[in-house]
Amino acid sequence: MMTSHRLALISSLLTGSSFAFHLPTTTIHRQPSLTNNNHNHHHHHQQRSQSVTLHQYPISITENAPRDTITITDWAINYGIGLGDTFQLTAAQQDDAIHDDVYTITSQPIAPSTPILSIPSNVILTGSMARQELGSQTFGAEDSLLLSDHQPFYLFLKVLTEYELGDQSPWYYWLNSLPRYYSNGASMTDFCFGCLPPYAAGLALAEKKRYKQYVEALSSISFLSEESKQSEEVTKWAFNVVFTRYMELPGGDVALVPMADYLNHGAEPNVDISYDEEGNCYVYSMTEVGAGEPLVFSYGDSTNPSNLLARYGFLDESSSATFCKYVIENPTFEMFNLGYPNSMYFYNDGGISNEVWDVLLYELLKVSPEEQQHFYQAHMSGDEGTKASYHDQYFAQTYKSITSHVDYILNELDELGIGLETQIAQGQDKKRHPRLPLIMRHNEFVKGTFDNVRQNLDNMYA
Repeated sequence: MMTSHRLALISSLLTGSSFAFHLPTTTIHRQPSLTNNNHNHHHHHQQRSQSVTLHQYPISITENAPRDTITITDWAINYGIGLGDTFQLTAAQQDDAIHDDVYTITSQPIAPSTPILSIPSNVILTGSMARQELGSQTFGAEDSLLLSDHQPFYLFLKVLTEYELGDQSPWYYWLNSLPRYYSNGASMTDFCFGCLPPYAAGLALAEKKRYKQYVEALSSISFLSEESKQSEEVTKWAFNVVFTRYMELPGGDVALVPMADYLNHGAEPNVDISYDEEGNCYVYSMTEVGAGEPLVFSYGDSTNPSNLLARYGFLDESSSATFCKYVIENPTFEMFNLGYPNSMYFYNDGGISNEVWDVLLYELLKVSPEEQQHFYQAHMSGDEGTKASYHDQYFAQTYKSITSHVDYILNELDELGIGLETQIAQGQDKKRHPRLPLIMRHNEFVKGTFDNVRQNLDNMYA
């Protein structure tokens, strides 16, 4: 429930009272209305199902196409998005030293509860609303996906639909500001997958598989052109727009929230994102933020940088821990209760979470089902004394299991490092494989943590 203070802040945003946003008066011309947009698009879909001849689209989505991140601010204001006085977009070069990462900073120091953004619901694209708008023609594609959550797929279709409208789309200026170049799993090549350690490669390949499933499902969509459906460049761009930018809503829906999607990830968020009953979005600062500092929220588990790399295409080096990369085939319910995999951490200082020891000991005890069940019951009942006695009794075996796993991952990373150095020496450099520097940085980050864990293990028997 929102506090009266928070409701007052929201009210001030909506009424333009004391918490005033800076509203430049620049007007963008040729801007279609969002009013009755669903009705207009339904008529458009009926027309397109009869004729799919396309015109030249003004949005260029080649990887090196320039992004219009200047006009986007005027577009936002034109559609009622409130920009806080200190809201500012800035850019920094990515690992490939060619493409920029554009993100939000505060231009001045701000205190907690400072309004950053307000985005009206009619500008926000949600999966459920896209499904309602696009209609029954999409149901066959939905069934073919065999996925439990179809909402992102409808956002994918919505982005493709707006792309085909070109500058007649109400979201044209927002779409034209978005990245064309991505480094996530869906954008990686076979060369990239071969440069990653097994766990990270598996995550990246899963993203690639999901992209291919989405493309295959397009075969039953009649309101999109064959040109768009068969273009890897177009479909991959639309997929990446959705999966690197959508946010999960409180009720289980997913949404693309223009301007809020320019907030970067941070292991320690300094902004809060909330929604009112009408679906309007509000962004406030949670802490004091210095001038020029990024405004960030969490995209997901910061202790799993490999997952963030596969899904979003960046490396988060701010976390103090990382998933230990120990993968169990067909984990049991008991293993999840013991902490697999979400609490199995290796810390940057070499520390090992208790859950790593618990899960590996539980696995070792499968040769003695009675002891295994006794250990598990002690864990569930909070009997730390019994757990400790099992850990003492089987320490040597558990230690050996963890050490073997760490050595395996380090060996994989060493071999990958040698292979990458050979590839670079043979000319397979970042000009041919622009994602290579990011992948190498990921591997080095993981290796650094595992090196520290190995040293910690050595010290246990020193």
